[in-house]
Amino acid sequence: MVIITEKIKNFVNFQKLGYVATVSADNTPNLSPKGTIIVLDESYLAFADIHSPQTVENLKCNPAIEINVVDPFSRRGYRFKGIAEIISTGDKFDKIISYYKETGVKSSIKTIIAVKIEKLSEVLSPLYDLGYTEKKLKAKWKKHYKF
Repeated sequence: MVIITEKIKNFVNFQKLGYVATVSADNTPNLSPKGTIIVLDESYLAFADIHSPQTVENLKCNPAIEINVVDPFSRRGYRFKGIAEIISTGDKFDKIISYYKETGVKSSIKTIIAVKIEKLSEVLSPLYDLGYTEKKLKAKWKKHYKF
């Protein structure tokens, strides 16, 4: 059983933006950014279907999914692989919708995608192998983006 720790939860809920990979009906990959990724509990992530028709259609045919959430400055993050469930009604749906509204999401949400995480791994830039520290990487990328 995969456990999403408090550290990972805080990271994901702070970052919010991640990239969701699904498989299209023609077996080609589909990658889509999602700005509403949250940790539901120690085993589940979720994101809102705001403008995700292709992602949702792909998941109806094949619920396998991968989500990557990476801090663009520290160049570290997490890769989550699992099975998606499309939720459009019920208590779970209402509870998650309420959370999004409380946190300022104003867009219309069509469905919620809940993902049971089956595999979790850390993502690290190869620059760490070259001796870069997180502090140096953050400084490098902040300079690049002129922060």
